[in-house]
Amino acid sequence: MEEDAHVKAELRLGTAGWNVPQICKERVGGAGSHLERYARVLNATEINSSFHRPHRRLTYQKWADVTPDDFRFSVKVPKSVTHSSQLALSELDRFIEESAGLGTKLGVLLVQFAPRRAFVESDAEVLFSALRDRSSAALVCEPRHASWFTSEVGAWLNERRICRVAADPARAPHADLPGGWLGLRYFRLHGAPRLYYSAYDGAFLRTLKTRLNFASSSDETWCILDNTAAGAALENALDLLA
Repeated sequence: MEEDAHVKAELRLGTAGWNVPQICKERVGGAGSHLERYARVLNATEINSSFHRPHRRLTYQKWADVTPDDFRFSVKVPKSVTHSSQLALSELDRFIEESAGLGTKLGVLLVQFAPRRAFVESDAEVLFSALRDRSSAALVCEPRHASWFTSEVGAWLNERRICRVAADPARAPHADLPGGWLGLRYFRLHGAPRLYYSAYDGAFLRTLKTRLNFASSSDETWCILDNTAAGAALENALDLLA
């Protein structure tokens, strides 16, 4: 594999949300909404707002309707479900029904756990089984407690076809590496050194592109830039395509 190869078609590349900042307007031109313009150059996005508040099914349908046929969405499972000590089935059912408005464009359900949430097998089994019973979307988790990054938990996730995020910056040893089920690789870049703000430099992006090309040569691979607070995410994503 050549380091200067373009990002492959097997890769789903996008940002958290689809805002087009001023700095990128010349690179993402044309008519239409931010999402319509964004979807002409990138083939995926991650909906983070669902973590904090619900969206109507019709809203999800409208988002799906204005994107190309091969576009896919990753949707973050609500905080009321992932950060509760007891599984809130009514909240989960509502979320699943609403996000189903994306139809075949729903690619991933993203579960992000609180940094303090350790791996407890019984709790994880209940949550992931409930998600699996209700949706055919791929399941991806982003744990942030060190207990999730053992070989035993990796095997547990693999058996259930649950992908563990490769995150930057890593909050625990090995958190920057894909884990769990490796039939799907999901890279989530939050910005460093300043979380959510910092842009990634050219050297980092070149190394990242090499990793993405290698991963996507054999497995479905997602890369989501989450350094959106100052508009760096979209610029970094476009640089990966250059």
